[in-house]
Amino acid sequence: MRLEGKVVIVTGAARGLGRAYALRLAREGAKIVVADVLDGSETVEAIKKIDGEAIAIKTDVTGEESTREMAAKSIEAFDRIDVLVNNAAIFATIAKRPFWEIPAEEWDAVMAVNLKGPFLCAKAVYPQMKAQGKGKIINVASGTYFKGVPNFLHYVVSKGGNIAITRSMAREVGDAGICVNTIAPGYTETDYLHEHPQDPPQVTKMIIASQCIKRPSTPDDLTGTIVFLASDDSDFISGQTILVDGGSAFN
Repeated sequence: MRLEGKVVIVTGAARGLGRAYALRLAREGAKIVVADVLDGSETVEAIKKIDGEAIAIKTDVTGEESTREMAAKSIEAFDRIDVLVNNAAIFATIAKRPFWEIPAEEWDAVMAVNLKGPFLCAKAVYPQMKAQGKGKIINVASGTYFKGVPNFLHYVVSKGGNIAITRSMAREVGDAGICVNTIAPGYTETDYLHEHPQDPPQVTKMIIASQCIKRPSTPDDLTGTIVFLASDDSDFISGQTILVDGGSAFN
């Protein structure tokens, strides 16, 4: 139980990778706040089935009032906030297309969730973490930033911005005992992507062929790094980005 007693907020945890992160963190003893614009009750029930403790808070990460409420309700329920996992993002529903065909409103929506969201959520939890003298902020970027993946410009830019947030924010909050780091997954097979693939099979094969470890990535391949960054084992690590993509890209 590496996270016993810790309170962890996971944004976008109602489904997909966020749910996988929340379940693994709960298995390590953390109390979980499922913060999502979607209904997080199924994730909460799944955590309770493994004897974990969790609550769901309806959260729009693009709204400052909503993120402040997320932090306040987390403190009301559990008295503290130890870890924030900035997972909420627009990704699987994006249709890949050349940058000149990306609608401006789609660009704005991606930036609002993927970039403004982590900023607002970190801003909301910072006072509590500072008061505690310790905290962990984990941003979720993407290996696409390191590879310059085409036809995905707004997503790639937003994830590069997550890394920039990590590097600058880490220098601002280190004196408060807060570590800020990033995990950058590669292509990961979730249930949604399996049912609604963004790429034809030959592209997926090319991605796997580019990896040192030549097999598809699953959510379970990512959760161990999330646990490490949330745990006391990473207390002297900050401002860093860990690529978890089977060795497809290099930082």
